[in-house]
Amino acid sequence: MNQDYIKPDNWSIIEEGFDAERVKSSESLFSIGNGAMGQRANFEENYTGETFQGSYIAGIYYPDKTKVGWWKNGYPKYFAKVLNAPNWIGIDIEINGENFDLNTCTEVNNFRRELNMKQGIYTRSFEATLQNGTEIEVNVKRFLSLDLDEVGVINYEIIPINKDAKIVFKPYIDAGVSNEDANWEEKFWEPLDVKNSGNEAFVTARTFKTHFIATTFMQNSILLNDKNLNVKPSNVDSNKEKVEFSYEVQVAKGEKAAIQKMAGYTVSLNHENTQVAAENAIKSALATGYNQLLQNQITAWAKIWEMSDITIDGDVKAQQGIRFNIFQLNQTYLGKDSRLNIGPKGFTGEKYGGSTYWDTEAYCIPFYMATKDQQVARNLLTYRYNQLGKAIENAKDNLGFTNGAALYPMVTMNGEECHNEWEITHEEIHRNGAIAFAIFNYHRYTGDYSYIPEKGLEVLIGIARFWHQRASFSTNKNQYMILGVTGPNEYENNVNNNFYTNYIAKWCIDYTHEQIQKVSLEYPQDHKRIIEKVKLSDAELQDWKKVSGNMYFPFSKKHDVYLQQDGFLDKDLVPVAALDISHRPINQKWSWDRVLRSPYIKQADTLQGFYFFEDHFTKEQLEKHFDFYEPFTVHESSLSPCVHSIQAAKLDKIDMAYTFYLRTSRLDLDDYNKEVEEGCHITSMAGTWMSIVEGFGGMRVKNDALHFEPKIPKEWKGYSFKINFRNQILKVAVNHNETQFSLEGNNQISVFVNGNSVLVEPNNLVTV
Repeated sequence: MNQDYIKPDNWSIIEEGFDAERVKSSESLFSIGNGAMGQRANFEENYTGETFQGSYIAGIYYPDKTKVGWWKNGYPKYFAKVLNAPNWIGIDIEINGENFDLNTCTEVNNFRRELNMKQGIYTRSFEATLQNGTEIEVNVKRFLSLDLDEVGVINYEIIPINKDAKIVFKPYIDAGVSNEDANWEEKFWEPLDVKNSGNEAFVTARTFKTHFIATTFMQNSILLNDKNLNVKPSNVDSNKEKVEFSYEVQVAKGEKAAIQKMAGYTVSLNHENTQVAAENAIKSALATGYNQLLQNQITAWAKIWEMSDITIDGDVKAQQGIRFNIFQLNQTYLGKDSRLNIGPKGFTGEKYGGSTYWDTEAYCIPFYMATKDQQVARNLLTYRYNQLGKAIENAKDNLGFTNGAALYPMVTMNGEECHNEWEITHEEIHRNGAIAFAIFNYHRYTGDYSYIPEKGLEVLIGIARFWHQRASFSTNKNQYMILGVTGPNEYENNVNNNFYTNYIAKWCIDYTHEQIQKVSLEYPQDHKRIIEKVKLSDAELQDWKKVSGNMYFPFSKKHDVYLQQDGFLDKDLVPVAALDISHRPINQKWSWDRVLRSPYIKQADTLQGFYFFEDHFTKEQLEKHFDFYEPFTVHESSLSPCVHSIQAAKLDKIDMAYTFYLRTSRLDLDDYNKEVEEGCHITSMAGTWMSIVEGFGGMRVKNDALHFEPKIPKEWKGYSFKINFRNQILKVAVNHNETQFSLEGNNQISVFVNGNSVLVEPNNLVTV
């Protein structure tokens, strides 16, 4: 654990005391979003200390030209990056002639930030003494409206404490921004137009290359003692990329001056004329009014929490952790737009480009299936269907594959591959399997098969064709192999026969074959349409089955486990426990050569296969593999602790499961990986949800029914969660003595608890 300054609280993230060393970390942790845009917790006022400015718009990206030392054929030409969007929050402030800056104040007291997760509101308060001796009290409230998702709202209040003050508020919007993460240190925005009228201003800019257009807007009101002064700016300063207003207010000691700033973005993804759309957004915000916008925000978040909350009784840090994870997931993606997806950093930073990874299918879809309407998860599947053509192009143009074989990108914004590390881009091909598994998982959970004949089968066929062509036949072993890959464990590159990759490839082919047969019987018109479209023959299907039926899996008879890949036992098998703590994390302390030669596993790899396909193996097999691989796992991926927590709970290793749960739920709050200033680990947060629901709750779907094996850590008195299973909401509450079920719906359902059938009827509490 790297930090411990976040105060334990059931519903809020709280920081007390101003520390310049923590500013960038807190900018990540206190980020806000509404699915359409997001904002790091940068100060509104000017701050000359170290800061990482970040404002982001969903779906807006830039193709940053790839920068590598040695260009290899097949490299993507660019790495797509989420853009630092024009600054909408800025409010420079002058007090008695001095520019207000926390970095230059002589004293800062009672500094407090709070991210109220229950209401979706970020606040900041403090007392400060400027160099000119003026003492002030400041209270700031900020939120991104869920109802008007193009609008952000700031209420910034200042009270002079020791003397009267002339306060000049200088709100601005500025398109002259650059990315923290840029390969060539170039700007990504081209200013097009600047306008202002009265208390409103607009800056329209266009991204280079991708030509997205965004109008950044603001509307300002000045208040004295909560009364709107209805004043116009005394000065307007503008250039081709920025507009700044000045409002001068004389404030007596003890009185309160405030600026209310309504601002945000309208973008060409959603509007033909972004300027007109911005004007309409301001009209809607003003018509609603600040107080009602605030109340609507509280109501909207209450509705989200009503379904997605997980309660933990008796462990505040564990409770705070899971709610932080659920809150960030809902801030990042609400499922309204199938053109959007979930980036690993969400709206909290720029690392990983803000793009889509296999994390969505492997970790996020279960959360959204269970806590939203099933259409949200279906939108995530549709995102990949809409990019199938690009996946086929990727396999063809970059790897030379034919016949409609599809390799989905490791990283993408629009379906094109945009990850520029060869050993990841073209070797970490297991992501194809996660996309197929998500289709299976969606049908298994929701019971909605219609997606497969409508869209999913085409995706499955493209993926199966890829695995068929990617496998090679070994005359030495008389089996099919998959060579030169990187598994989920990225601390092993260019290995042969990674168990997880080989296993999911075999499964993909077999599952696709099963779905082709099912669609031919039950949806003959769709079957005819698809087979004619993709030109699939019986002979090709037989070739697929030869590969899947004779796939090689490395295995150790001595240890009675599948090997992560060929040669794993040739390594110096020193467990992680024997490593000096000063060597951790190894990805920051060791050379890459040393990492690759070590046995250390970044995240669940072989065990990832056991997680996906748990019902293919016995509990005894799981235990053997868990006991063999976990001691070599350094968990230096955010995606690792949650899988191990689920499996430890399955194996009744509850103390270990609890430790892993705390690590995944508080990964960012406690900064385990010493990198939170770069942004939060959004996609792994869905794994935290799974750690409780699938781990301690033991929830599985088998034969169209819910199964539970409830367990509880000794640190907890009880916990509860809700899941939307096939359009009925089931609440599960677990304590040390019993498990209770209640159902919101119209039809009774049977669930299985530790293998025993239990009938749950609507509005009737059942105790087991």
